[in-house]
Amino acid sequence: MRIALINGSPKRKDSASGALLEDLKDCFGNKAEIDEIGFHVPVLLENALEMLEKSDVWIFSYPLYVDGIPGHLLACLAQLETACLHNPNRRIYGIVNCGFYEGVQADLALAILQNWCEKVGYIWGSGIGIGGGGCLAMMPKMESGKGPKAPIDKAFRILAEQVLNHVSVENVYVSVAFPRAMYKMAAQMGWRQLIKANGGKASDLGKQPE
Repeated sequence: MRIALINGSPKRKDSASGALLEDLKDCFGNKAEIDEIGFHVPVLLENALEMLEKSDVWIFSYPLYVDGIPGHLLACLAQLETACLHNPNRRIYGIVNCGFYEGVQADLALAILQNWCEKVGYIWGSGIGIGGGGCLAMMPKMESGKGPKAPIDKAFRILAEQVLNHVSVENVYVSVAFPRAMYKMAAQMGWRQLIKANGGKASDLGKQPE
């Protein structure tokens, strides 16, 4: 089996989408051939199309943008519709990470990919919605099944088995394994640091335009 892991984040490095694909890749071990492809801009590159054509399974990993998928990824999906890569046996899976704590917030973004899959005639495998995406790229590498990413690791092990066995199931939703209040506190601290680094103050956000 040949699997294409598709990073649909606009970030070329240090993205949660990329970190998740690295974790998923480990779950396959030597049971499949893996191609890693970046969809970082709204244009499909020729070498990406060549790898996609050879792959039996496409697994998309992308962030939640306004309850949907990033615009550049949508443009890539539109181009794939006319790229003559049709294979009725190809199976599609999706992984959506969101800044919300609850993974179910990714439901609509997975539905968009699933609807696209049905439109072009591929088989929808399943999707995983992951809450707490704001901290995933910053987490240190840990033993699988340990630490805050334990629920995600478990979901990935199950997903890998589903992919290898050509199984389609219902979408699942998970969150990082630490309290919601702590996640919210860390997020608040993060944006305050960012606004300060860019020369602003938290109070600026409440100002009315003159």
